[in-house]
Amino acid sequence: IRQHQEIHVVMGNEACDLDSTVSALALAYFLAQTAPAPKAAFVPVLNIPRADFALRTETTFLLRDRGIPAASLVFRDEIDLGGLHHAGLLSLTLVDHHVLPGADAALEEAVVEVLDHRPLERDRGAPCQVTVEPVGSCATLVTERILQGPPGVLDRTTAALLHGTILLDCINLSPAAGKVTPRDVACVSLLEERFPELPARDAVFGALQAAKFDVTGLTTEQMLRKDLKVLSNDEAVVAISGVFEDLETFLLRPGLLQDLEAFCQARGYAGLVAMTVSFNDRHEPTRKLAVYSAHEPLRSTV
Repeated sequence: IRQHQEIHVVMGNEACDLDSTVSALALAYFLAQTAPAPKAAFVPVLNIPRADFALRTETTFLLRDRGIPAASLVFRDEIDLGGLHHAGLLSLTLVDHHVLPGADAALEEAVVEVLDHRPLERDRGAPCQVTVEPVGSCATLVTERILQGPPGVLDRTTAALLHGTILLDCINLSPAAGKVTPRDVACVSLLEERFPELPARDAVFGALQAAKFDVTGLTTEQMLRKDLKVLSNDEAVVAISGVFEDLETFLLRPGLLQDLEAFCQARGYAGLVAMTVSFNDRHEPTRKLAVYSAHEPLRSTV
C-alpha cells in the first residue's frame, strides 16, 4: 500500500453482513481491473475487527467455499483510515450504507462514491457519485455496475459471490418475502447465463441460510455478540441478542449463568434479553425469549 500515491478503500457498513462484504470485495476488484491509472491501490475493507469475523458464519462459509482465505482479507482494525486521510492519501467508497457513524465523521470528506439500496438519509454534493436504488440487495447494484463495464472483467469466483449474496438477501427471489425486485431477478439470471456452471438457486440459498444460523463451535459469548443490539437510558443499559438456537438447547449450555454474568459485567449491561429462533423441517420459525439480570433469576417465555 505504501508504494501507491493514493489508497482507494471500498467499505461496507458496521454490520458487515454478507451483502456488505461481497459488495466491497467485488466492487474493489472491478475498480482495480478497470482503473485508468495504476497510481491507486484499491482495498476492500471489512468494517469489523478480524476477531469478529468468525461470527459472520454465512460469510465465512461462502468465502471458504469459493477458495478465498481469511488471511487475504483486510479488516477495519488492520488499516489506519484516519491516518491515511490525514496524510491526504484516502479516497473512500461506501457500499451498503451511505452515512458514516459519528466515530467516523472525520472521514466524510474522503467519500467519493456511494452505492446503497436503502432510502437516502442525507444528500451528498459533488464530486461524490451517489447511486441509491430500491433493490433487494446492494450486490445487485454492484453486479449491474460490473456488467456495464468492459467484457471479461467478471470472473467465475466474483460471479458466484454476487449470485449467492443476492439469493440470500432476496430470500431466494421469493415474491412472498417482499424483498426482491425485477432488477435482482435480472441480475441473478444474467449471472447464470454468463456462468451456467453456477449451482442451482435452491442449493445455494439452502446452504447459505443454514450457514447463517449455524452456531456450531461458537462460545456463548460469541453467540451473544453475533446479533447484538444495545438499548440504554439514564438508568440502565440492556443488551438484546438474537440467538440462532432453540431456547431449551441454549438454556442447557454448560456454564450458561456464569457466561451471562461475565458477558454483562464486562460490558456494563444491567441485563440481557436473548431472543432465540429455531426452524422446523418446513423452515417455519419458532421464537422464544429469555431474560437475564444479575439481580433476578433467568426467566424464559415463548
